[in-house]
Amino acid sequence: MPFADLNGAHIHYTDTGGDGDAVVFSHGLLHHGGMFAAQVAHLKDDYRVITFDHRGQGQSGITDDGYDMDTLSEDAAALIAHLGVGPCHFVGLSMGGFVGMRLAARRPDVLRSLTLLNTSSEAEPTSNRPKYAVMTFCARWLGLGSVVGGAMKSMFGRTFLNDPARAQERAFWRASMTSGDRIGITRAVKAVFAREGCEALLGQIDLPVGIGAGEEDVATVPAKSERIQAAIKGAQLTVFKGAGHSSTIETPDQVNVLIAQTIARATG
Repeated sequence: MPFADLNGAHIHYTDTGGDGDAVVFSHGLLHHGGMFAAQVAHLKDDYRVITFDHRGQGQSGITDDGYDMDTLSEDAAALIAHLGVGPCHFVGLSMGGFVGMRLAARRPDVLRSLTLLNTSSEAEPTSNRPKYAVMTFCARWLGLGSVVGGAMKSMFGRTFLNDPARAQERAFWRASMTSGDRIGITRAVKAVFAREGCEALLGQIDLPVGIGAGEEDVATVPAKSERIQAAIKGAQLTVFKGAGHSSTIETPDQVNVLIAQTIARATG
């Protein structure tokens, strides 16, 4: 099981290997690199596909600090350098998108294209912070099981949540979110909801950008993706039908099409 000690963190990653261009995936809050399983399976025959877990989440180590979006971006750049896969195609979902936008603006040398999924360039609305402070307190002292019910409603759209045929998947992801380390998770949550916006960086991004929004996403509504598209020259937006906030899990085929189109714009 591969790990790399980078930027003061013990980072877990997966790497399919191969000689193709690298595609690096950066996951959302409460998840891990496994949320891209469908994309890895789809791309691995043609690309070198890499996923990694952000510090404090998944199988990566817990650190005392460094959960802010700038440091997470530095973690990602360090991993790309460590594996020697830059410039790469980068795909970031939600928190991973926060990382991707900062990388594209500040380290354009390490990216060839950027796919942003279910993400925002804006700071968390102050009206949400009391609610998330309560959630963080409960997760820290009562365990993640105390908040996972509400998290499922934020992380997934109504189509996925109400489909009887996907009950086993829902159970898997509920268990996955419950199994995270509550110290690492609560530190990550605090950093996400205290983050600064990065709207000022968007005009500096000069590479092919594809943006995907879930039409049922209540955590990051599609209008936020529209504002990112308007700020990045040449960015293209797709709204995923029947998807909530975890589109790579809910509507993998639609996500795979967007990733392929974005890569093609960089390589064609």
